[in-house]
This record gives sequence, structure tokens and C-alpha cells, in this order.
Amino acid sequence: MPKRFVVAASEFSELSRSDTGFELAEGLTAAAQQLHETSSPHATLRTAVRLAVRILPGVEYAGISVIEPKAHRQTLAWTDEVVRSADALSVGREHHPYLNRLWTAPVARIEDSAAEDGDLALSGLGLRSVLSLRLRADRRRLTVLTAYARAPRAFDESATRIGRLFTAHVGIALDSATLREQLTEAMRTRDLIGQATGILMERLDIDASEAFASLVRTSQRENVKLRDLARRIVDAGEGE
Repeated sequence: MPKRFVVAASEFSELSRSDTGFELAEGLTAAAQQLHETSSPHATLRTAVRLAVRILPGVEYAGISVIEPKAHRQTLAWTDEVVRSADALSVGREHHPYLNRLWTAPVARIEDSAAEDGDLALSGLGLRSVLSLRLRADRRRLTVLTAYARAPRAFDESATRIGRLFTAHVGIALDSATLREQLTEAMRTRDLIGQATGILMERLDIDASEAFASLVRTSQRENVKLRDLARRIVDAGEGE
């Protein structure tokens, strides 16, 4: 299950909310640098929601969630508990038009949740404006950054435009962090399998190719991932 984070919204005070000229460019540059300095995908998500309340005009709260068909929604990072409460309201609301829009468009907005065509459940939480921007999308799930504000009509076209620029940076940083994590895990797995192969070579008096083939056969027979089998062998060897 993905890790979850609770983070304060009071950091990154040096970043500008202005959407004009060099101030916006400098703010996005500073945001990009901090996003790319994160150590893992989870840290990238946590940093992104903190930055969102500093970069995007009108934003008071922000969260990143994964949305799956039939409106299953899991919040991965959030600035305030009200974000988790708001995300939870959408769970199971399969035909909610706001969520449906996100499957076909990169942006969805609620101008005023208290309006006749709004979302009274969100209004009950004191959240009048909502802006959701897709970070990732495929047939099975969406990863979405959602911003909230207590005032109605808080997010205009300018906020949406800046939001799309910001989420482009978040998406790139998230892809980079994911790749780094995968490469690190691949290196660890390679070393682990190498250790297990060495143990089998010594224990069974066989060469490296035979030891690796034995690992693969046992993995298939027991329906265990090669990495997990290697870990089991290494742990047993260390205990001898």
C-alpha cells in the first residue's frame, strides 16, 4: 500500500504567488529544483502539495490522490486533514460528474460547491472552490493534484494555467524519482541474487550458471519472486 503523509502548509514562504513576469518564473524554477532534490516518489508527492499552496494563486489546501474506476480514491499526500475528508467524500460516487471529467480532460473545476449544480458535501466542509489537475493517467488509474479554497470562484483561468505549468514540473520530477528508485532497487536485487548464487555455488559445488538456474527453477516451482527467494537464502546463510 502506498505510504501516506501529513505535512504542514506553512513552509516555502520564500516562493511567490504572483503569476506575472520573473516572479512566476523564479517561483516555478525554485519549485522545480526542490522537487528534483527529493529522495523518493513519496517525498516528491509530499513536497508537491506543500509547494502547491505557495505557487498556485488562491490555494489554501492541497492533496495528491489516486483515483480508480468506480470512484475508488486514495489520498497519498495532503497539507491538512480537511483534504483527506474532502477526498473521502468522493469514494463510491461513481457517477459524480466532477470525477468523470478527469478521465477525459486534464483539468476539472468546481466554481462554487454551494451553488445549485455544486457539491454540497464539500460545501459542508467549508470548501467552496476546487481545482483538480492530472499528474498521470492510464486506463486503470489517475494521479491527481487537487487544490481547495474556502472562497467561491477562487481559481480563474490564470490559476489553472499556472497549475498546469506546476503539475508539468511535478510529473517530470515524479518520473525521475520513480526511475531512481527502480534503478536502486534493481541494483539491490542484483547484489542479493549474486550473494544467493554464491552461497549455492559453495553449498552445492556447482558453477554460477548452474546456481542461477537452480534459483530460477526453485522460484518457479514455489511461485516465489526471485528476489524474495534470494533474500531467504542469504538470510539462512548468515544464520549458519
